This record gives sequence, C-alpha cells and structure tokens, in this order.
Amino acid sequence: MSIRENFDISAYFVVGPENTKGRTVLPIIKDVIDAGFSCVQIRSKVASARELIELTRAAADVIAQAGKSDEVALLVDDRLDVVLAARKQGIKVDGIHVGQSDIPVDVCREYLGDDSIIGLSARAHELFDYIKTADVSQIDYFGAGPLHETSTKPDCGLDMDGKVITRSFNDLTKLAKISPIPVVVGGGVKLADIPQLAATGADGFFVVSAVAGADDPGQAAGELAAAWKKYRQA
Repeated sequence: MSIRENFDISAYFVVGPENTKGRTVLPIIKDVIDAGFSCVQIRSKVASARELIELTRAAADVIAQAGKSDEVALLVDDRLDVVLAARKQGIKVDGIHVGQSDIPVDVCREYLGDDSIIGLSARAHELFDYIKTADVSQIDYFGAGPLHETSTKPDCGLDMDGKVITRSFNDLTKLAKISPIPVVVGGGVKLADIPQLAATGADGFFVVSAVAGADDPGQAAGELAAAWKKYRQA
C-alpha cells in the first residue's frame, strides 16, 4: 500500500534552513517526528536545488531511522525538479505541495505517478470558489490559511489588491464542510488556536515558527500534537 492511500495530515510541519534561528534542521525534524507529527514538508526559498536535495535526503533518513517511513509523509514544497532528482538518487519522497500559481497539478501527477501525494494551496481570494469548482481528482488535500498574518510567509493570503486575507474560524468551518478532500490549516497557528481550529472540522494544522522558532522544538511539537488529538476527538 502506498502512503498516499493512508496518509495523515493532522500534525504537519513545514521547515527550511531559514526557519530554525540558525539551528540545524534535522534534530528539529527528529523532535517533531518523535512528538507524533505525521507529515514533514521541506520548504525553502533560499536554498539551492542541491541543498534542498541533500536536506530531503537527510530528512528521509531521519524518518527511516525512527521506523516511520510508512506513516510519516515527506513532501517538498513547489520544487518538482527537486522531488524528481531526489527520487532519481533513491531518496524516498512521498510527494509535493504546490500553490495555484506554481507547476500545474496535472503535470506533477504525470511526472510523480499515482502513488504520490499532491497538496495544493488555492489563492486566498478564490479559495471558496476554487474548492467548489476544482477537479480534485489529482489533489490529495487543500492547504488553507493564513489563520493569522505571518512573517514566515508574508505573501500568504494576499488578495488582488495586496491586502492579506486571514481566515476566521467560521470561514474554516465552512471550508471543511464544502471541501471534497481533506483540509489542513496554517499561517501563524499557535497552541492557543488548536481548540477552536479542531472544532472547525479541518483535518489538520500546519506550523513553521510555532515549532522551528521555539526554544524547545520537541516540547512545542509535543504540546501541539497532543492538543490536536485531544480537541479533535472531543
């Protein structure tokens, strides 16, 4: 069975070297996996293709050493070239996450095959219309947000006029209800947001700074994962 048939986006960590306050990325990935996170996305706008490939290799090794290659999905943001090059080198990469203005989903599916996970972030101002009308047969989940404005990705949620649209919990409840595929929500998510976020019916949360920028990333990841499990089942 491919991980695509059984993947879990409930606790989703996005990270690149620019997010970790100068600390090494890999120990934080290990902490996150040990804390119960189920998805790791490698994302960097500053790393070269080769650096991204090596970071992806190292992340795959960390997941394998934890014995979780079949349960923790490893994705790369935006870079189809990196995913293909990594796979060519025998690195286990489970899929890709793209934005609506990145490489088209059908191209990703053609190159990556039916066993790969493909996630999509729709543009903020088109999100509801897009979810109602999109052909989701090639997509495995939607990324939605931002919940709050975030310095990690300042352009997240930009409307046509350059204003940032944040998503209310009411928005997210509606989104989770109408989406034919799972929805994961991020953008400045903090521990205090988890009870209300879990109540929206979303399938998961994603974080960058709440873990990668924490004094103790392992503790922060553990608290987030435990809170999601507690409130999502409530």
